[in-house]
Amino acid sequence: MRNDSRIIVVGGGIIGLLTARELAQAGAEVTLIEMGTTGREASWAGGGILSTLRPWRYAEPVTALVRWSQRRYPELCDELIEKTGIDPEHSRDGLLILDVEDPADALSWGQDHGMAMEVLDEATLRTAAPEIAREATRALWLPEVAHIRNPRLVKAVRRAIHRPVRVCEHQEVVELLIADDQVAGVRTHAGVHRAETVVVCAGAWTATLLERLGHPPAISPVRGEMLLFHASPGLLRQIVLAGSHYAIPRRDGNILFGSTLAQTGFVKETTAEAKELLHEKAVTLFPMLRRMPIGAHWAGLRPSSPSGIPYIGAHPSIAGLYVNAGHFRYGLTMAPASARLMADLVLGRAPILPPAPYGLDAPR
Repeated sequence: MRNDSRIIVVGGGIIGLLTARELAQAGAEVTLIEMGTTGREASWAGGGILSTLRPWRYAEPVTALVRWSQRRYPELCDELIEKTGIDPEHSRDGLLILDVEDPADALSWGQDHGMAMEVLDEATLRTAAPEIAREATRALWLPEVAHIRNPRLVKAVRRAIHRPVRVCEHQEVVELLIADDQVAGVRTHAGVHRAETVVVCAGAWTATLLERLGHPPAISPVRGEMLLFHASPGLLRQIVLAGSHYAIPRRDGNILFGSTLAQTGFVKETTAEAKELLHEKAVTLFPMLRRMPIGAHWAGLRPSSPSGIPYIGAHPSIAGLYVNAGHFRYGLTMAPASARLMADLVLGRAPILPPAPYGLDAPR
């Protein structure tokens, strides 16, 4: 089998889906190739918090992508609802961070970046979040932080691109085709797809695909596990972050609790140890969850990168080859900006953000 297309996007997670959408909306002929089912890897497994967990501690290039995406998400969700009828459930419930060690640094950062933040003392915290059991002397309240129901988001984007983008699922790309330092397409188990532009958005699998070409990005898989509790609407009213764990309320009352970090290569199976750890952390923080059944336990592979700065740019030695990957925990959070910036670079438009910090050869 041989297929010709102007642009091929490799990888059907939220980064690949939105990149394909941006390119198609600009009039490009796009084929998206996914080794499994679109949106079913890290994009499906994450929690969907549309903010870095402690935003004042991240590099400015990460912040720039996050802030642009935060402004874009409400409009994007409205577009998807109108076009597909699927509501991604963009919910601005706010983020409550317990026991912040450096509130002055956080408040200063918030003022510099136009992000509302407020320090809550113990009494105010008890009023704002009476469901929290543990003793906390103070908390930081970020009222503008939203979350998304990520499975619904990827379903909506997948349906929205059904006609303008040719989607090939269950086709693993096994080779990038190069001729005279120019990309010529990709080879899958099903055959060859020809194109003069290829954008690799393969998440944790990106470095494996690029390693034969030299300059592979420093992306590796990091497994994370999550629990879902069947609860009642209103039981938890905001996102809560305590140490390295967080709870996220859904509109239907379900509560997500995560997550773990484990270097296990491409092993994605859940473990009894992680389930026990997450359950114990959850019920200690929220005693009411002891009465709530666990509805699901799953794992995903995050595409880690040094400093958390993703790779968004052209390959330094192969013309027509681009990469948009390495978003670690924040692929959903940074997806709209990452996709727009990638499309800008591919199409030769003025970029929404300075692209240099995201280049494949940029220091990290």
